Amino acid sequence: QVQLVESGGGLVQAGGSLRLSCVASGVITSIAAMGWYRQAPGNQREFVASINSEQSTLYTDSVKGRFAISKDNAKNTVYLQMNSLKPEDTGVYYCNGEIVSDGSHWPVDYWGQGTQVTVSS
Repeated sequence: QVQLVESGGGLVQAGGSLRLSCVASGVITSIAAMGWYRQAPGNQREFVASINSEQSTLYTDSVKGRFAISKDNAKNTVYLQMNSLKPEDTGVYYCNGEIVSDGSHWPVDYWGQGTQVTVSS
């Protein structure tokens, strides 16, 4: 019922910037929160940033001051602006949404398919 589609990944040199986007579509009643996770080869998926319905944001320590999450409620879209990228930021970035869809009363976790971010040194 709900799909999340990411875009904006790619290859960038260290110090460069990328902007990721994630659009939520389908039968959506409300969105409690949206966020970004990433997974490097051989590692577990880790939290990167989130933003809730009240525009409160959270970041993992390693990206504070470099990444900024924002959302456009009218477009059901969340963005991740990534600046001063480092090789250790390399990984597949996944969009996550806590979304109330038609027929449900509580938010359910939805995931996108992921977008690759590669930062070269």
